[in-house]
Amino acid sequence: MLREMLGAFTLGHLSAEEEASIQAHLDGCPDCRREFTEIEPLARALKFVDPNHVSDLATPAPQLGQRIFAAVAVEREQQDRRARHRLVLVAAAVVFAILAVGGVGLAIGENLAEAPAATAPAVPIEPVAVSSTLDGTRASAGIVAHTWGIEIKLQAVGLRSGSSYAVVVTTEDGTRRSAGAFVGTGEQVMNCNLNTDVLRPDATGFKVLDETGQTVLTADM
Repeated sequence: MLREMLGAFTLGHLSAEEEASIQAHLDGCPDCRREFTEIEPLARALKFVDPNHVSDLATPAPQLGQRIFAAVAVEREQQDRRARHRLVLVAAAVVFAILAVGGVGLAIGENLAEAPAATAPAVPIEPVAVSSTLDGTRASAGIVAHTWGIEIKLQAVGLRSGSSYAVVVTTEDGTRRSAGAFVGTGEQVMNCNLNTDVLRPDATGFKVLDETGQTVLTADM
């Protein structure tokens, strides 16, 4: 109850007896004294307010809020317009840069087109005869000698579609070296390139083995 009377006490609206009671309470209550210290400056300022002229204080015009919102909308539209203008300028600069680079690229392309095409050296392919142990299977092959080994260019028709086949190269000493593997394509023509590290002078032929290890194609070199 005493705390609720602090406002009136600050404004001097209490009787002498009430003021004495409040003051005695403040002397012994730190919390109320702290609250009194906070509201006392506001109470001193209120003493200068004339109650008879409170109604004369200026009030915002009825349409002020609408005018503020309209002004904000106009400013926002102007900002958006400036942003779009800057975006158009940036886009134009990017397009110009792309066209400029494209022009350089076109010029380079034209120069390259005018230059004589480099002719790749012909790779000699050694044809080898391939024999089949399966009816309806046909195959042909060519050998390319490299410094690192040989490449077998094999073409076959009639090997079981989806089945796996291994290729081995035979050497003069009778050993076999793997040249890779492939999957049969049935009646579709199969073309594959197989490689091994056996040098051409050491290779005597190659064999194609099915999944059971049976020889289905043989070639002598």
